[in-house]
Amino acid sequence: MKYNWCFLVLVYFAFAKANYAQIQRMEPPNWWSGMKMSQVEILLYGSDIGELTQVTSDLDLIKVRRTENPNYTFITLETKDQPPGSYRIMLTDGDRVEEQTFVLEQRKPGAATRRGFDSSDVIYLLMPDRFANGDPTNDTVASMQESMNREDKGGRHGGDLQGIIDHLDYIKDLGATAIWTTPVLADDDAAYSYHTYAQSDLYKIDPRYGSNELYRELADQLHARGMKLIKDEVPNHWGATHWMMQDLPTKTWIHQFDDNKGKDFPLEGYANSSYRQTTQFDPNASHTDQLYAEKGWFVSTMPDLNQQEPLVLNYLIQNTIWWIEYAGLDGLRVDTYAYNDKNAIATWTKAIMKEYQYLNIVGETWLHDQAHISYWQKDSPVAAIQNYNTGMPSVMDFTLHDAILEAFKEQPQDWDKGMVRVYENFVNDFLYKDVDNLLVFMGNHDTNRINGDGILNGNLKDYKLALTLIATTRGIPQIYYGDEIGMQGNKDNYGDGDVRRDFPGGWKGDSIDAFTNPTPYQKSYQDFTKKILNYRKVTPVLHTGKLTQFVPQDNCYVYFRHHQQSKVMVIINNNPDAVSLDMNRYREMLGSDNQGNDVLSGTALQWTNGLTIKGKTSHIIELN
Repeated sequence: MKYNWCFLVLVYFAFAKANYAQIQRMEPPNWWSGMKMSQVEILLYGSDIGELTQVTSDLDLIKVRRTENPNYTFITLETKDQPPGSYRIMLTDGDRVEEQTFVLEQRKPGAATRRGFDSSDVIYLLMPDRFANGDPTNDTVASMQESMNREDKGGRHGGDLQGIIDHLDYIKDLGATAIWTTPVLADDDAAYSYHTYAQSDLYKIDPRYGSNELYRELADQLHARGMKLIKDEVPNHWGATHWMMQDLPTKTWIHQFDDNKGKDFPLEGYANSSYRQTTQFDPNASHTDQLYAEKGWFVSTMPDLNQQEPLVLNYLIQNTIWWIEYAGLDGLRVDTYAYNDKNAIATWTKAIMKEYQYLNIVGETWLHDQAHISYWQKDSPVAAIQNYNTGMPSVMDFTLHDAILEAFKEQPQDWDKGMVRVYENFVNDFLYKDVDNLLVFMGNHDTNRINGDGILNGNLKDYKLALTLIATTRGIPQIYYGDEIGMQGNKDNYGDGDVRRDFPGGWKGDSIDAFTNPTPYQKSYQDFTKKILNYRKVTPVLHTGKLTQFVPQDNCYVYFRHHQQSKVMVIINNNPDAVSLDMNRYREMLGSDNQGNDVLSGTALQWTNGLTIKGKTSHIIELN
């Protein structure tokens, strides 16, 4: 049999070239009919697909953009007034054809009007890798670099989404109404990937946590319990192992510097951030300082995204909306909010809020001055001076956290120590537009444990005082997993892993199960936490009531939460000795009341002129 070798060679090369142009990725993978953001910019990735010059679609084609990298094509499609269904995208060039199916799905009822978390909620923050291991089969995944090693404080320990689902009733029973998990998207770093802030794929749950479908199941299970899910969003940076970092769509996709060209870093062009977030609004800041603070990389393994590039910004906006819609999210916590390009992150935030006007977003604003934190909240009177508005509803009250770290371990002789620190924090509430939408907390995954060495030192009485404060003051309380069992840890002495310990009982074979059989020490913390958080859950005056505070005396702090329907008096005596209160001092709030019910002790309290408060004791008094 004779072969026409020329013909076979031509067929081979034509076939090889067609395969070479195959589309490997399409992001977003789908969209929904009826979205306000009806124009969708779709990223198509594959070897030399940019050479396929003819683009057609069953949907209206608005724009095609190619970049200097021939492996990318960006196409914008109009989905307005289009019903759910499958729609073709065709890329052709002569005999070469690539066809992709883009699906518009039906939105769930009420998706556009979903309500986010608010001051009626208590947020339970947990790190999935350190909370509970519900599925040991995904502890090590062949496609991911890092394997499970519980002996390594900075390694992966095997916690996952199934572990969270398995313990939702525990969290609900504790009195929390919402869960904020640190990021759960894929992070393929070779080491320290457990925190998942160096993400390698923005459309994929890390397989060591589970799957996209399991994440949606987590949201569904929470909603079935009347609870909410908050996603940790990271628009400032990606991981160096992100698939796009291996083949950048454009040279301007990330910020690149000459500082480390050719040096041994994961990617060239690295320069570290100065972490001086204040340069974002400092009217006297030098250009150099602004440049390195905002455009510098958070660390050498986290490339800083160039959000001034429209393709980058739109990609981030669409990805966030995709996850909200796909999983049915109830809110976002935005990592390193003040490190982003401030105009771009405002555009990002407003685009999310335009799509979901009742959603809530809280930004990490790790600053130590109330005016600096206020700058990042929506309609801030501080930012208005510079005609700037982020559109972000909520910010984190780091100055209150600063006060808490010091106040409860101080027995002050000076007038500005102890509970006065807390009082002075609230003096500055006039700087905020919406004090009810501030996140208040004793600690999180980036700070020392509230019960740890150098802070409360495992002192239950001080924990009760601190929790009373964040559960009854204005704002949205957030507690960190394990604080409710007295878990300790100190990052300054032992590294981040020490404040991110495994929750006892979350792993088969754990000697202690704090979920179902806590030690007496753990139970004493749990019992108080349950009492105060479950009381807060059903007490609207603690959600939206006005705060009226009195200057602390003898390290004893008194304030009221009140509206027309009810009034609560809170007393936090941080003094180790008993303090006698002159109740006439509080008559403007007490009126003629001389008695009330103490929620914490379950007893009635009476007074005419005075009331003695035991040392290191708090009271929440419902007034008659």
